[in-house]
Amino acid sequence: MLLIKNGRVLDPANRTDATLDVLLEDGRIAKVGPGLSAAGAETFDAAGLIVAPGFIDLHCHLREPGQELSETIETGTRAAAQGGFTAVCCMPNTNTVNDSASVTRGIVERAAAGGAVRVWPIGAVSIGSKGEALAEIAAMKDAGIVAVSDDGKPVATARLMRQALEYCDALGLPVIDHCEDASLFAGGVMREGVRSVRLGLKGIPAQSESICAGRDAELAVLTGARLHVAHLSTRGALDHVREAKRGGAPVSCEVTPHHFTLTDEDVRYDTNYKMNPPLGSREDRDAIVEGLADGSVDAIATDHAPHHPASKEVEFDRAPFGIIGFETALALGLSELVHRGKISLMRMVELFTTGPARVLGIERKIAAGEPGDLTIFSTEHEWTFRAAESPSKSRNTPFDGRSFRGAPMATFVAGRQVWRRG
Repeated sequence: MLLIKNGRVLDPANRTDATLDVLLEDGRIAKVGPGLSAAGAETFDAAGLIVAPGFIDLHCHLREPGQELSETIETGTRAAAQGGFTAVCCMPNTNTVNDSASVTRGIVERAAAGGAVRVWPIGAVSIGSKGEALAEIAAMKDAGIVAVSDDGKPVATARLMRQALEYCDALGLPVIDHCEDASLFAGGVMREGVRSVRLGLKGIPAQSESICAGRDAELAVLTGARLHVAHLSTRGALDHVREAKRGGAPVSCEVTPHHFTLTDEDVRYDTNYKMNPPLGSREDRDAIVEGLADGSVDAIATDHAPHHPASKEVEFDRAPFGIIGFETALALGLSELVHRGKISLMRMVELFTTGPARVLGIERKIAAGEPGDLTIFSTEHEWTFRAAESPSKSRNTPFDGRSFRGAPMATFVAGRQVWRRG
């Protein structure tokens, strides 16, 4: 048993904001209330800290199987625990692609054996993510996937996307959409604009994302099936999501901390600023913040994308896209959104908890009988992120050496403390 005392419980599911105690027993929440006591229970004093439902990351890359030089399930989930995440959804673009039940089972088994947090695999939409024919989606669901995506590339055709939406609707799975028009994207390495011209780098127009988002939002309206837009980064794509939502379609979206923090003006000849989608304009960044505030955006997701250091230590054009993100996500949310008065603390917690849970069709709340997954954090703790100290195998981040106010302090999964600061 573990008794968490004196914490400020923030639970968006029932709008709780109060100083309460939480008793964890046998992997679940046993009681929630003021002044709890339990004979023989270990005590965690959360005075001055926030106690929230366990954070869920809808979008990460754990690289296993096949790319273990960059990350493994063990190292990635340890980094996730330090970021306050209790569950992470890993994308299927591994080697081999997670497009079959056997690959899914392997991920689930490795996570059970060595994962610090819950790992919920996402299966491929198409075989090999090649965009030609649907993968073994029903069999993968039986093996443990929670959604499908061809992340890293878009679903190749509108016809295949429609088939995926209709098939997954019958299975109760969301389709997660990497929005990108390949003909506009081709060869680009950063957002097209004044900055790309000045740097002499091939640009990717914002419309590469928004055109694909419009196509697939229309298909979600047509089919009535659940569509989730991954790592949304442009005003145009957000407008398509808003329009679909107004029409009653079950469309949702996520944004990343780097897209609500940085812009293309921050890009330099440093491959830690190369990600996909690329960093957008100031106007796009401001639109994302507006969407976070007004409810148009459903979740914050990291798109944690580790790469072996040698693969990033090359020319900008040749480097892979992506940065690590688990350990800085909450701090960036606090620094860029809450402390600047852009959104409330409750809204930020919602974006890390009940928001992503709704996308997956589950609940996430602090109540008796619920899983004992909790994230405890401080809004005031001052610290500096040092990439070299991360449990991740990779160091590719533009936030190395950045100081923050606010941090994860402890992470509990199934009633067990999996990480604690200090």
